Amino acid sequence: MQSDTDSDARKALLDEVFTSGRELSTAAVMFHTKLSELRGLSATEGKAIDILLRFGPMTAGEFCQHSGLAPASVTGLMQRLESKGIARRIRHDEDKRKVLIELIGDQVTAATPYFVDFMSGLTELLEGYTDDELRIIADYSAKAAEIQKNAAARLGSSVPEQPLPGAPT
Repeated sequence: MQSDTDSDARKALLDEVFTSGRELSTAAVMFHTKLSELRGLSATEGKAIDILLRFGPMTAGEFCQHSGLAPASVTGLMQRLESKGIARRIRHDEDKRKVLIELIGDQVTAATPYFVDFMSGLTELLEGYTDDELRIIADYSAKAAEIQKNAAARLGSSVPEQPLPGAPT
């Protein structure tokens, strides 16, 4: 059985994790917003490129699944990427009824210079962790990303009735 002191210590630790997660989320959004602006893109367009780089050409429906965005949002997003010469629509090799969106040009090379400083800092930080700690970090990051992606897909127009754990008060 946990004592009140143990319970208080756990609550404080959970608060620290939630707070640092919020700080990381904010830093990531701001970094990617600035990076995208430097490339003449919106932050959403920049992250769309990342999704297409990681998963390859896909249908709009598949993009919806990977991003959590609504179909109407994806249609507009893909049109903007096309108009900027970053992506194009192509017919699926096997099912000619399907249309895929694919990137044009070497988007990795275009973005790499902007990531050198950031990735150097992360690499240096991660060198301070053991392999077991890195496995825990990777596990947490992957599971937290999946939870956030699923939560984004479930967002509606209604406001939750009660405060969420870790939410700002």
